[in-house]
Amino acid sequence: MSTIEVPVLIVGGGGSGLAASVFLSGHGVEHLLVERRAETSRLPKAHYINQRTMEIFRQYGLADDVAEPAATPEQFGKVRWQTTLTGQGPLDGRVIHEMDGFGGGALREAYEAAGPVLPAKLPQLRLEPVLRKHAEDRNPGRVQFGHELVSLTEDTEGGAGPSVTAEIRSTETGETTTVIARYVIAADAGRTVGPALGVRMEGLPALFDATTAYFSADLSQWWTEGSIITWFLNPHRPQLSSALIEMGPTWGKNCEEWGLHLPLAGIDRTDEEAVVGRIREVLGLPDLELTLHDVTSWSVEAVLAERYRHGGAFLVGDAAHRQPPAVGLGLNSGIQDAHNLAWKLAAVLSGRADDSLLDTYEAERRPVGQFNLGWAMSAASHHQVVIDAALGLGPHVPPERRTPVFFSYFSPTPVGAAQRARAAEIFATHRGECQALDVETGFAYEQGAVVPDGSRPPARAPLGDEYRPTTRPGHLLPHAWIERDGKRVSTHDLVGSATGFVLITGADGAAWAEAAQLVAEKFSVPVTTVHIGGNDGGNDGRSGGGTRYTDADGAWQRLRETDAAGAVLVRPDQHVAWRATGAEADRAGALTEALSLVLGHRAP
Repeated sequence: MSTIEVPVLIVGGGGSGLAASVFLSGHGVEHLLVERRAETSRLPKAHYINQRTMEIFRQYGLADDVAEPAATPEQFGKVRWQTTLTGQGPLDGRVIHEMDGFGGGALREAYEAAGPVLPAKLPQLRLEPVLRKHAEDRNPGRVQFGHELVSLTEDTEGGAGPSVTAEIRSTETGETTTVIARYVIAADAGRTVGPALGVRMEGLPALFDATTAYFSADLSQWWTEGSIITWFLNPHRPQLSSALIEMGPTWGKNCEEWGLHLPLAGIDRTDEEAVVGRIREVLGLPDLELTLHDVTSWSVEAVLAERYRHGGAFLVGDAAHRQPPAVGLGLNSGIQDAHNLAWKLAAVLSGRADDSLLDTYEAERRPVGQFNLGWAMSAASHHQVVIDAALGLGPHVPPERRTPVFFSYFSPTPVGAAQRARAAEIFATHRGECQALDVETGFAYEQGAVVPDGSRPPARAPLGDEYRPTTRPGHLLPHAWIERDGKRVSTHDLVGSATGFVLITGADGAAWAEAAQLVAEKFSVPVTTVHIGGNDGGNDGRSGGGTRYTDADGAWQRLRETDAAGAVLVRPDQHVAWRATGAEADRAGALTEALSLVLGHRAP
């Protein structure tokens, strides 16, 4: 048995674990990733990559490679309800309602204003290979699939801080290796690390059971393209109601692979012939040629880890939170967990921050996880109950009345028009699921590695569909396009994957630049100064002069919430750490105190 030592061990090579590896490599942190599977996911599963996650991918040089095989909002930016996919009856193939979602259609302008990149649709079986390639390229030989965690123990008594000892076994050869790490990231969906450490999951472990069939078929003759999901509300047999999702690799009518959430009551999911028969029945295509790849039955949960940190172990993704798939917050939240944690691990391991900085991971991300879990539960419950009711259905409607309700809904009569108008207003409340830009992007950290300035957060729209950018500490740095030497960049681009903190000032911010240089030297932490508002070139911000950008269309001036003499300090994860809304008499003193609080130690 060999023994190796590494600063960080990542257990799990799904989306969150692979992303954590890429982020740590971006910060120059040595690490080892182990994954029990030999390959990445064989199932599409999560397929929506929200805007905030795409922004994070952009920061780490992943966005282009993710976007290349992905669908764009033009290709998936609607949610649709219809009676059936096809059929010969008067109620078959009828569109009940559709609405823009996830940055598509009329939403595009709001999403473009919110960030430099738009959401994408790329199922997990296509996303994970992209992440794996980047992880392996950036950390050669240290991304090991086919290796499983056998045991894990903690040593919290050592003088150098917490450490973990893990036994890793090759699933191919059976050879074992002892790994001694300062920290471990549990990205294993809660299978191994959490249980080994006795971490308790709180909430509802079994909300309901769901079944998804993944298959290949040519549906081009009947498919209406453009939706991220099409819900079928069968007008005759409610037990055949289902949802169909494009899974690529081609998008639109020529899509080859599909995911169908369908009822299998009375059918053995291992009986391929019976499952194929049910798929044909649901789609109304008795002679459809299809290849069934897999059928998964899964329990929809709503659980949250009681702790996100346990000594030297940190839980991310499904190991920390599992919620209904509504709103698509699961995988996105997991990648955002890793993004929050990576720069903090880098700061502590480099000696630039105290270990207490790592406590802010739980302080910041657990409230977000709790909010997202509640939001997903609410959206799922709303969809299950209210959408049926929008048409005039529900438990109070006897089965024999179901078909007449649909005939009435589509009838060219005043009653039909009234029924459709009422339904449209109810369907519009679904924007809390498919237009929840503020939920995706507007989350903020009220406690943690931030310095509150006493201001109140902007009011949030009840349905989460209005994002209001702000430089208030804890919030995401607002996106604005700025220019330098004829090149347009986003304010988000000021924070690179390997940079430290960024101090954004007005055009005349020389005094702030001098203060930033002093503080950077004192803490041995990179602090790049950027002046926005001038129209001339600039110096390297680390030299003290600061880099100058032009606020070409005035967007930053409208968003900065400081006067020309103020400043905004941004963390490596693009969240605001501190701000001065106006001039500070002692700029160096103010920055020193702010950075001391953020990094968890007093100034030397």
